[in-house]
Amino acid sequence: MQQLHDEHAAALWGYCVRLTGHDRARAEDVAQETLLRAWRHAEVLDESHGSVRAWLFTVARNLVIDDWRSRRHQHELAVAEVPEPGDPVDRTDQLLLSWTVAEALSQLSAEHRAVLRECYYGGRSVAEAARRLGIPEGTVKSRTHYALRALRLALEEMGVGR
Repeated sequence: MQQLHDEHAAALWGYCVRLTGHDRARAEDVAQETLLRAWRHAEVLDESHGSVRAWLFTVARNLVIDDWRSRRHQHELAVAEVPEPGDPVDRTDQLLLSWTVAEALSQLSAEHRAVLRECYYGGRSVAEAARRLGIPEGTVKSRTHYALRALRLALEEMGVGR
């Protein structure tokens, strides 16, 4: 458990802070509960079963989702309102996934983030991105290729896309 804490606690803490909207007290609770569950299920700590960090991040994300759904359910029972047609759809999973992707993007190099921002988020062509970034088109293409590979790996380590 000490080795688990030494290797993963800082990354888990940062992930929990982002998951909870920077609610540090809630993030601490989520991180502690995640590590407690790891202790109770020591069999998952065997690296041959996959990434320990990915498991920890998945448990933390599920704890936040479960808590949010529980609070929402309690609120719905207290208010006893029947949703009106046209009420907004539950976008919790979409929001949490966007936070997860943002966390994965933060792990990329500045150059990789820049090409993804221009090409995917900005919707620019390779030529436009190259002009805006001041680099050759071939560099935009190769950086985009390697940035997407790095992003996929970061997301897999976080337990997304399995």
